[in-house]
This record gives sequence, C-alpha cells and structure tokens, in this order.
Amino acid sequence: MKTRNLKTNQLSATAYETYLAYLQAMDNKDVETYGTFLAEDVEMSFNNDSFGKGKKTILQGLAKYWQSFASIEHDLLNIYGTDNNYVLEALNHYKRHDGKDATVRAVAFTDLNEDGKVKSVRLYMDMNPVFGN
Repeated sequence: MKTRNLKTNQLSATAYETYLAYLQAMDNKDVETYGTFLAEDVEMSFNNDSFGKGKKTILQGLAKYWQSFASIEHDLLNIYGTDNNYVLEALNHYKRHDGKDATVRAVAFTDLNEDGKVKSVRLYMDMNPVFGN
C-alpha cells in the first residue's frame, strides 16, 4: 500500500490505522480479516449497482470477485471525513491474470455504525481497464 501522496483530515490516529488495516485486508485479498471490519447488516454498492446486503453475502461476493484479478494495491490519495464517515480517493493498481497492469481511479464512501463496524460502502470506479482488453 502506498501513502506518499495521502492527505487526511479529521480522522483520529486510531481511525486512520484501522482504516489502513481494512484496506490492507483488501490488498491481501483476505476475506476473513476483511470480514472482521464489517457489520452484520452491511450494504455495499459498485457504481449504480448493489453488490449485496449482509456480511455473509458481501464476503461471498468478494471472495469470488477478488479471484477475478491477480492482485490489487491501493495508492491512497485523499481521506476526508470523521472517524465514523469518510471518503477515500485512491489509485487502485491491479495485476490482471494475463500479467498486464491496470490502474483505476476509485472513490469509496464508508459509514461506520455505533460499534465502529462498516455499515455502508459505496464504490465508484471504472473497471474496464481491469476486465477489458
């Protein structure tokens, strides 16, 4: 994970470190660890489509989705918000299964519940460079 261009505001040191661990679980494609950050009633969407509702459904979908590319690395640009609601802008560097590299600019809005678990994630990115020719 790269953070050299990262700008943050209003996140406590604890929230920042927790968010980095959350993103690292994605970079590692570690479904079990990623699941520890999610509320049972979590909802996730990609662009205009619902990815799913409920922790079990989301984790099953991510396990399959994360197998569709060889690797991912988040290059963090901006994190704005508070400890409970924040938005991330990042360059996501993918390695495709054909060995080609693809970089996608992504924005993710994340909301936490009162227990500090992720209750909502809305992702916006164009995945054509990853899955196209």
